Amino acid sequence: MVPDKLTLRARLRAERDRFAAETGGAVVAPEAFVDRLKAGQVVASYSPVGSEADPAILAAAAREAGCRLALPHVVDRASPIRFLLWNAHEPLEEGPFGLRQPAMGEEVAPDVILAPLIGFDARLNRLGQGAAHYDRAFARYPEAWRVGVAWAVQQVPAVPTDIWDEPLHAVITEEGMMCHAEA
Repeated sequence: MVPDKLTLRARLRAERDRFAAETGGAVVAPEAFVDRLKAGQVVASYSPVGSEADPAILAAAAREAGCRLALPHVVDRASPIRFLLWNAHEPLEEGPFGLRQPAMGEEVAPDVILAPLIGFDARLNRLGQGAAHYDRAFARYPEAWRVGVAWAVQQVPAVPTDIWDEPLHAVITEEGMMCHAEA
């Protein structure tokens, strides 16, 4: 039986916290990820909150490939997420929900979206925080390559899904990358 989203979030947050505290692991930048990057693309990354897997290695690979980086900018729970161009030397401000985000910048449409998550399954369904910010972004940018960034311990047999949930094209962990054949 698949647990409800609330129960699963609580369990996976605790597992993610424990894993991050015990290992201090780092996500890898798999060759298959790097090969997808093209100069001029916009890669939307994020600044991790708490024990979220840090996408810094992936963002560095994107910069090295000539991509432009963007970070999410969130106003509140109801407003859609926006992606603002960002340079690594620019400071970040405190946003809602403990987020670190650019104060200002050009809003861009991402070609690649690196998304934090709480859980995922082998079908690459993603369990997020519950505000649907990334689900709405995936719907707004349907051509973007959707890549979850997580720890391997966050994989579960099945993630409960709703009609609006968009599956990922790939998930990158400290162990490598899982992706759909067509991704």
